[in-house]
Amino acid sequence: MLGAPADRTGTPAGRRDAPAVTHSEAVRAAAAVLGELAQFDVPIGPLTTYRVGGRAALFVQIGRLDDLAVLANALQESGLPVLVLGRGSNLLVADAGFEGIAVSTAAMTDRFEIDAESGVVRAGASVALPVLARQTAARALTGFEWAVGVPGSIGGAVRMNAGGHGSDIAASLVEVTVADLDSPDASVVEVLPAAALGLRFRGSSLGPRRIVLEAQLQLAPGDRTESEATISEIVAWRRTNQPGGQNAGSVFVNPVPGEVSAGELIDQLGLRGTRVGSAQVSDKHANFIQADDGGSADDVYALMELVQRKVAEGTGHLLRSEIRLLGYPPIGSAD
Repeated sequence: MLGAPADRTGTPAGRRDAPAVTHSEAVRAAAAVLGELAQFDVPIGPLTTYRVGGRAALFVQIGRLDDLAVLANALQESGLPVLVLGRGSNLLVADAGFEGIAVSTAAMTDRFEIDAESGVVRAGASVALPVLARQTAARALTGFEWAVGVPGSIGGAVRMNAGGHGSDIAASLVEVTVADLDSPDASVVEVLPAAALGLRFRGSSLGPRRIVLEAQLQLAPGDRTESEATISEIVAWRRTNQPGGQNAGSVFVNPVPGEVSAGELIDQLGLRGTRVGSAQVSDKHANFIQADDGGSADDVYALMELVQRKVAEGTGHLLRSEIRLLGYPPIGSAD
């Protein structure tokens, strides 16, 4: 191995049994293994729904299973960290960027199959949740209507146990197909039952080096008209109650789900409209933070910290970020 595992900042760290290498050396080592797959210094902040943030030292688009084995070898050789990018709907990338390898699997995981008779749905990790919600409803299957309002992908939904409107993906998830970048051959995939994923409120036990490739869902027979009416209601509610623009949805987890809402606590303290630089607490929903066009991820993070501190001081509740923070210390969590 040329390099050692990365430290918390994403820079290869030294080991007693191997000489430390510089970050540029680690990037060159990874690129040598990746060959034509490697793209240098690619902006990834714009690939998130915040549309702010920095670049990745390397960017890779995976088109086939064999590419995963090459990626695994590059990670082993360089010691660089890895980030699997879905639709970026729950991610804030620091302005300083990501010193590792950002990966997109969209080219090989954007397909789905729906068996209306059995209710079995197989969807690739890059399939958009709203698309699948509408497609399953059109085939008179029920249980996935909630997903029409979540602007993420199947892979991200599994990793974060995404949900809304009284349900989540755990309610219908049967199994997932994953590749392990720490295995000798990452092109050999494994199928894991939902029970093995450690699904919890907006989280799972899937580590960053396990890539979700496909999910199998089990939905129930329903009525197309009713499901499509439910979808219309959800869309109308979100348009009325939640802002559009550059945001990542709810910023903080409700401290007591079903009883104490993060948005209500923020609102009670008069923090709607609070601004730090190019970031603002939404005037429409207090648990949303909007980023200005051409704004700064650092401003978004600073506003998150400010809101958390004000809520802790004013109510005693310690809010925990629901947003995945890349390049920043966690907020309200030791994860």
